[in-house]
Amino acid sequence: MLQADTVPSPDWTRLERRGIVNRAGFLSALILFLTIVSIPILLPYLWLLVKSLTSSDGAVSRLVLWHSTAIAGVGYLGAIGLALLADRLRRPAVSWAVLAMVIVILSAIFLVPHLSFDNYRFLWNPDIAKIGTNRMDLMPSIWSALGTSLVFAISQTAIVTLVATPAAYALSRFAFAGRENILRGLLLLHAFPALALTVAIFIQLYYMGLLNNLVGVVLVLSALELPFAIFVLKGFFDGVPWDIEMSAVTDGATRFQAFRMVILPQIRSGLIAVATFTFLRGWEEYVFVQTLLIEKNQMTMSLYLFFVAQDHMGADYGMIAAVGIVYLLPVLVLYIFTQKYITQMSFGGIKG
Repeated sequence: MLQADTVPSPDWTRLERRGIVNRAGFLSALILFLTIVSIPILLPYLWLLVKSLTSSDGAVSRLVLWHSTAIAGVGYLGAIGLALLADRLRRPAVSWAVLAMVIVILSAIFLVPHLSFDNYRFLWNPDIAKIGTNRMDLMPSIWSALGTSLVFAISQTAIVTLVATPAAYALSRFAFAGRENILRGLLLLHAFPALALTVAIFIQLYYMGLLNNLVGVVLVLSALELPFAIFVLKGFFDGVPWDIEMSAVTDGATRFQAFRMVILPQIRSGLIAVATFTFLRGWEEYVFVQTLLIEKNQMTMSLYLFFVAQDHMGADYGMIAAVGIVYLLPVLVLYIFTQKYITQMSFGGIKG
């Protein structure tokens, strides 16, 4: 009687080892790729911060830049190593504390002796002209420019959000004559280059009496941002099932109550995303602000940074970097508070 051939059992240990090696190779390749892609993005921000905290001495500044880059590299490689060895570490908290201590010690040795806050003197001394920069006497205080930028960006965000939300809801929920043409018009308006309208907008604001007026610039930027905001929010409204809204109406809610209490919470991520992008658009605006605002008492941060960089006696790059850091801080704070909603955006009634 012939015996059946025995099937050799797989070498599970070898397969497990191969899987670990493949996983480690994939993670290493992924980390290497992300590192190479991220360096050109993150390194300028690091150098901007370091430049703002160093003196105007070119040799010292270059030395500190390279030292800071090396220390950041040590911290980055150490963090990657600890993350990859997280399963094997008995006390990961201690390992991270040691890495942080190493970074602090290296910074104290190579960076702290060269740091200076002199580049930020415009924060507490608006009369910069007497201490080395020749155009600051023609400019308002940094706090005035910062306040103007905040008012400008917040006003634009409020107008765009309040107008785009009901408009997008109407385009999503109601069928009326010309609806498709309006949608096509929104796409066309969004694709049209806004800079081509600069001269026409200038003339229009002049005859409306809104030239050299912050209100006029807010209205212009709001009108230019509305097509994009309406189109995006319409997509969110389209994703909300009709059953949710109809159930609220059936239970006795009015259409407005259903819109406010049922539909809007479903698209909260979309509203926050649109508001964030609109705020950033207003915060970084330069062309229309430069063209339509003439007097310097209404200067925004973008104009302030431009005039600091255009000193005819020689630009102070340390001060330019310091102004850039101040310009960047509100955006960073905004991202910290909204990243949860932006990264978890969802369409429809199921939240991401």
